[in-house]
Amino acid sequence: MSTLMVSVSGIRGIVGDGLDPNTLIKYVSAYADYCGGKIVVGRDARITGEMVYHLVVGTLLSKGIDVIDIGITPTPTVLLTVNQQGASGGIAISASHNPNEWNALKLLNNKGEFMFPEEHKDYLALLNNSSNYVSWDKLGKLTVDDSALQRHISAVLKMKYINVDAIRKRKFRVLLDCVNGAGVYVMPELLKEFGCEVIEYDCEKTGIFTRKPEPIPENLTGTMEAVKTNNVDLGIVVDPDVDRIVFITEKGEPFSEENSVAQAIKFVLSKEKGNSVVNLSTTRAVDDIAKAEGCKVFRSPVGEANVVKMMKEVNAVIGGEGSGGIIFPALHYGRDALVGTAIILQHLLEFGGTISELKAELPEYHITKSKIEVGDKNPDKVIKKLEEKYSNFNINTDDGLRIDFDDHWVHFRKSNTEPIIRCIVEAKTEVEANEFIVKYFAELE
Repeated sequence: MSTLMVSVSGIRGIVGDGLDPNTLIKYVSAYADYCGGKIVVGRDARITGEMVYHLVVGTLLSKGIDVIDIGITPTPTVLLTVNQQGASGGIAISASHNPNEWNALKLLNNKGEFMFPEEHKDYLALLNNSSNYVSWDKLGKLTVDDSALQRHISAVLKMKYINVDAIRKRKFRVLLDCVNGAGVYVMPELLKEFGCEVIEYDCEKTGIFTRKPEPIPENLTGTMEAVKTNNVDLGIVVDPDVDRIVFITEKGEPFSEENSVAQAIKFVLSKEKGNSVVNLSTTRAVDDIAKAEGCKVFRSPVGEANVVKMMKEVNAVIGGEGSGGIIFPALHYGRDALVGTAIILQHLLEFGGTISELKAELPEYHITKSKIEVGDKNPDKVIKKLEEKYSNFNINTDDGLRIDFDDHWVHFRKSNTEPIIRCIVEAKTEVEANEFIVKYFAELE
């Protein structure tokens, strides 16, 4: 069964089992026709990136498209560069949190954002009629831009509400885990610009992940231990393409990926009142925080494109996803771990205490996540049966099925990035969340 998955989150699969050269050429060729102009290309550090890069760039050039190559960079750097260069689109070659064998094409629009669902639909309509290539004298031109990372750092240092000089005086001691991904090429320098003493962990330019790359607690046991033994103020962990960020407290304990977004929303709403947007799988803590500030939270389907679309519709001042993706539109409309780094350092500076004390000030909920391989089952039918069973409760079907109860919520959804159904439960205590996940997991089977 091919691993290829096509959604607003990208064209994703295992290299050699779904994501092969013919597939890449087919989707890139259609994207060239969709954009029709200059395209920015960047990639994360994974070992298949160079191969995919050459296929992508070769296809674009053969379609007469000029290419700006920004090298190994975070996905948010590609987004930012599309805006800065006035490009017609951008391709970030990265499978985000997926393991070494995966890769993907993340396709952007001319605003430096992930394609909205409507745009993605128009793009897919071109797939079966995109095999025309230009003659030898009309090939596109390749330009190398080696300043994109520095421009990204400079833009973050100039963000509103960020006092770089004050942060530098605080001299934070930080353990940084980049899982040997694209973060190695930018995160140490950013932290040093903020005056931090940086202890690097899994920060080698090999592109080989030494653990499962998704930045969740069960994958970060070594990192958490290193935080304790190195006596740092906090740990910062980014995923391979640096759009997600999670923190570890000075005690070597998870701050939780959900709290990455919650604290960012708390910080920004303390500076300016306004709407915020998160996805349906994100903690209720953001609702509590917004309510305390007299503000409103809107919820979108999962996926950066969906969150950004709603953020624009409601003119949100901050947003993101509970997986650790922070979107601050004052800089750009994209999940960005560099932005998250600046916000947490400024937040901690102003808070005046430790990151574990900051965590204790946030509303406390516990999320438990599970997933089930769908195999031959139709995931839509599985979720539909659950919808019928719980039809008398408060349900939302914008993205799979979310059911809200007084003491917890559960969200079932077909993954955009893996052949699974995700089941996410949040309750007030860890014991309750675990009990609910066992119950719902049995129902999924």
